[in-house]
Amino acid sequence: MSQLPEILREQAESQRGMVTRRQALMAGLTRSAIGTRIGTGRWQRIYPGVLATFSGEPGRTALLWAAVLRAGPGATLSHQTAAELHGLTLRPAQLIHVTVPVGRRVEPVPGLVIHRSERIAQARHPCQAPPRTRIEETVLDLTQLARTFDDALGWACAACGGRLTTPQRIGVAMSQRAKLRYRDALRLALDDITGGAHTVLEYRYLHDVERPHGLPRAERQVRVVHGGRSQYRDALYRKYLVAVETDGQLAHPAEGRWRDVHRDNAAAAGGIISLRYSWSDVTNRPCTVAAEVGAVLAQRGWPGPVRPCGPGCTLPVS
Repeated sequence: MSQLPEILREQAESQRGMVTRRQALMAGLTRSAIGTRIGTGRWQRIYPGVLATFSGEPGRTALLWAAVLRAGPGATLSHQTAAELHGLTLRPAQLIHVTVPVGRRVEPVPGLVIHRSERIAQARHPCQAPPRTRIEETVLDLTQLARTFDDALGWACAACGGRLTTPQRIGVAMSQRAKLRYRDALRLALDDITGGAHTVLEYRYLHDVERPHGLPRAERQVRVVHGGRSQYRDALYRKYLVAVETDGQLAHPAEGRWRDVHRDNAAAAGGIISLRYSWSDVTNRPCTVAAEVGAVLAQRGWPGPVRPCGPGCTLPVS
């Protein structure tokens, strides 16, 4: 790389070794010189018009730069790919998602998904490289591809629960979009996330169990210190020393189970009884869960009563 013209060397260094053919020509290399480098294996063609100035296997970031360069000026990594870069997901998607300005035509390329947006310049993060959408815009993009509201809500919960952004910032980004699926439901859900519902299951417990059955309002994400270590209660009815923990994992590894047991034991040592419910419990039998929680609360002084959530409520008849 040291033999390259200075401007091209700087571009290659900032783009993880990737350059466009146009950049190489503008820097002073001839078509023949470029062809020789490719022919001898010193360079390699990644996409039409996009070249790696090295011979080894490109790393992930280099491939993302190649995708941006292939999509052209204004191109920005978005959706699942931006989520990967922001740490919103730990598993890289097989396809690379890039958003370009409306009106731009990009020839189809295997492995790339091209989106178009009128406001990509506003959605792009101002300084991160390779260019990507801001975390709030990324979350909203993903909600628009979600198959269900729960899937959409999951992205917002993950971003806020992981402290990558705040409900307020997502709300501001929402206000800047003319069209947005799930707008009203997401706006209400952001208030609950602000209140501590950091997972979809915690949201479902609040909306399907606690509120409609008239249970007292729990404190959420309550920090407690035991043995010098911080722990958090999903929902704590502090006055009655009752905690509700929700577990959305379909398969709970042994390490996770013992961590939960230790947390429950620590709570018991402080006089708190812990009730633990799965995704199936909360979503398939919310009325039964409400009855169980209400019964334990009543044993500890809550005056009640647990009320039916509607005509089809399956609360056990006392």
